[in-house]
Amino acid sequence: MDETYMPEIVMDRESSTPLYEQIARPIEAAILSGDLPAGALIEDEVSMAQRLDVARPTARRALQELANKGLLTRRRGVGTRVTPPHVHRPMKLSSLNEDLTLAGFAPSTKVLSYQVREATAEEASQLGVNEGDGILAVSRLRYADDHPLAILTNLIPLDIAPTWQELGDGGLYQCLHDRGVDIAAASQEIGARGATAEEAETLGEQPGAPLLTMHRVGRTAEGRAVEVGHHVYRPSLYSFRFSLFTS
Repeated sequence: MDETYMPEIVMDRESSTPLYEQIARPIEAAILSGDLPAGALIEDEVSMAQRLDVARPTARRALQELANKGLLTRRRGVGTRVTPPHVHRPMKLSSLNEDLTLAGFAPSTKVLSYQVREATAEEASQLGVNEGDGILAVSRLRYADDHPLAILTNLIPLDIAPTWQELGDGGLYQCLHDRGVDIAAASQEIGARGATAEEAETLGEQPGAPLLTMHRVGRTAEGRAVEVGHHVYRPSLYSFRFSLFTS
């Protein structure tokens, strides 16, 4: 059973500061200072209310305030834990694996599915191949420091498709580079939607939880489409960062 963590909390009932804030502030400070590490299990609201002699809704509100700030993750059956560090991904043409490494995270990958099949008419149009040509459809779960972060689903022309082992060991762009294929440009769309039951189970979220989505078509300098990506990310752990300029 996991050990629970909790910083020292001193309640001042004469203070004008609401009790829930008096609980939330030292927990927030401990998280931001690193005293409470990512993944640490936090005392539940029932135990906290009893120990601090406050009403249960007060303890619940304190924890929820921290969850609203993205500092805690609360899941039924799992408990309340310190949220892992947030991944801020720059808007540039790079692989997620590369971005995670550069940001100081330890990325790892689990291949969820690997299917060689014929391209549909829509897929053929996106990849610039003929309908019925062979393509690879692969889905991977990407971790950041052992925390599930994203489900990456890609379509790749069969003549340049990496192996299952290669995709489990590294990023797609590196696999393509090793084959002499470099992505020089891409079109990309970003959106959001609710998680399906299968996605929620894979990512450790609740069904219907908001997910960031990204659709990308990557091309070589010669204009050949070499990957179509449909990716979903946990927004509690991940965001896109833009740089904007005046014309």
